[in-house]
Amino acid sequence: MDTILAHVNSPEDLRQLDKKQLPQLAEELRALIIDSVQQTGGHISSNLGVVELTIALHYVFDTPTDRLVWDVGHQSYVHKILTGRRDQMNTMRQPGGLSGFPKRSESEYDTFGVGHSSTSISAALGMAIAAQANNDPRHAVAIIGDGALTAGQAFEALAHAGDLSANLLVILNDNEMSISKNVGGMANYLAKLLSGNFYASAREGSKRVLEKIPPAWEIAKRAEEHVKGMMIPGTLFEEMGFNYIGPIDGHDIDTLIATLANLRKRKGPQFLHVVTKKGKGYEPAELQPGKYHGVSPANNNKSSGPSYTQVFSRWLCDMARLNPDLMAITPAMCDGSGLNRFSEDFPERYFDVGIAEQHSVTLAAGLACEGKKPVVAIYSTFLQRAYDQLIHDVAIQNLDVLFAIDRAGLVGADGPTHAGSFDLSYLRCIPNMVVMAPADENECRQMLTTGFRYPGPAAVRYPRGSGTGIAIDPALTSLEIGKAELRRQGKKVAIFAFGSMVSAAEQAASEIDATVVNMRFVKPLDETMIKTIADSHDLLISIEENAVMGGAGSAINEYLSHIKHSTPITLLGLPDSFIEHGVHQHMLSACGLDSNGILDTINRYFAA
Repeated sequence: MDTILAHVNSPEDLRQLDKKQLPQLAEELRALIIDSVQQTGGHISSNLGVVELTIALHYVFDTPTDRLVWDVGHQSYVHKILTGRRDQMNTMRQPGGLSGFPKRSESEYDTFGVGHSSTSISAALGMAIAAQANNDPRHAVAIIGDGALTAGQAFEALAHAGDLSANLLVILNDNEMSISKNVGGMANYLAKLLSGNFYASAREGSKRVLEKIPPAWEIAKRAEEHVKGMMIPGTLFEEMGFNYIGPIDGHDIDTLIATLANLRKRKGPQFLHVVTKKGKGYEPAELQPGKYHGVSPANNNKSSGPSYTQVFSRWLCDMARLNPDLMAITPAMCDGSGLNRFSEDFPERYFDVGIAEQHSVTLAAGLACEGKKPVVAIYSTFLQRAYDQLIHDVAIQNLDVLFAIDRAGLVGADGPTHAGSFDLSYLRCIPNMVVMAPADENECRQMLTTGFRYPGPAAVRYPRGSGTGIAIDPALTSLEIGKAELRRQGKKVAIFAFGSMVSAAEQAASEIDATVVNMRFVKPLDETMIKTIADSHDLLISIEENAVMGGAGSAINEYLSHIKHSTPITLLGLPDSFIEHGVHQHMLSACGLDSNGILDTINRYFAA
């Protein structure tokens, strides 16, 4: 069957279509997205919600000369399809295939590489300023969701942009539907009117006349703001220096094209507010947009055991029942961090602060100052955004905050933007911190209990997915801080394994009769264990699912150097490069972080 989409291989092809063909194109795009995501996994709700908006943007703007910057980027699948990557959608998030996010090296249409939220306005503003400096008439457009707009960086960029004359268009994709009653014929008509030349010319002409009569100009200015404020919820953005238009129906292609065409003619900072529905056109995703935000491939075989996230979820509720001072905080990752159950059972002690990682950490610090016991549930890469607050607001004051750090290590299909490759490195250098990495699910529960009961800042970092499937003791027991565990006694070679690498270390050790130490604590290190093992072995290996530079192995090496110990040590970890998306186990193998990689390292040493 011949389709419209089959003939659209670039935005140039799209612009040759009659506007009457675009609704049909939208339906074909939705069908392709649903089919491809079911095969590859990925984000579905957010992409189905921006089909018409993406079509309209490429229809009106001269991309890639005009720059489109997608915030977060998990809503960029339609953009990828329309920019020549339709036939590669079945490779999305697969090894060697398309990235699940915009990527500059992948296409000239991907103007800015993203993966984390709230960067689009800053990046697009930089592009707009550069264009202005070069006397280049091109446009810069930032497309940002209402969730991403909760982050401080977005408002910092808005405040700056509103004070400049660069040609920047910010599009707010509002899919919360909280203002849906404002969307309809009248709102769409007003948007076209306010974005058009007649209104702009009349406004500027009146301004020139009335500015000569200051009292009259002030009255007119206030009247205009009052009228627009009554009709549209854009007073805040107007005050920041933007010309606000909207809200309009983000699924009405005619209105989108007409409004964007008008705004493309306008100079200076513009703000367009569109309302969309997540999962549009796919009933399961419309009814449960959160569930269909990110989905696994249809043939994905999940482990029967609980994931580390689920272990944390159960621990949190169990501990909360015993300790009424426990407070749980998440920066907009309730589901991903496993806080759904806690939010239902303890709503008065649950705080989702939005995409505001910095605020989440300092909020925890404030709670700790008043004797509460805050637990910050956060992804490893998201905690990077709050590093200053971690040091200055928590660690310097030695405050009692527990960080439950999910998605540590490589994360498979999500790739380098979401890989927790650096947390052991950036945590262990901070004074007052206790840093732990569990070898299995039961140890994760024990470490969470240990960190919660420790009277100072503590972190437990655990990987995505399931562990070894070990039975979990329901008791809330603690570990001795700084004490490692001798898992296997062998000869000649000793492996110091951290967290997720303990299992691989044990597999390798069983083949060559090596010693395995489950280090458990990155900080403080079990220096007594390290020296004892170093005294009785010919070769030491450290292994971690973290950057080898400055990581846990480096900590061991630093200690051995300090005591002038001569036993050689080889450090295994993630290399000094960003590792592209793929299958998690294959990625580990490529980095030498599996049992075969450990054995190869040992064999090369003794063969030398």
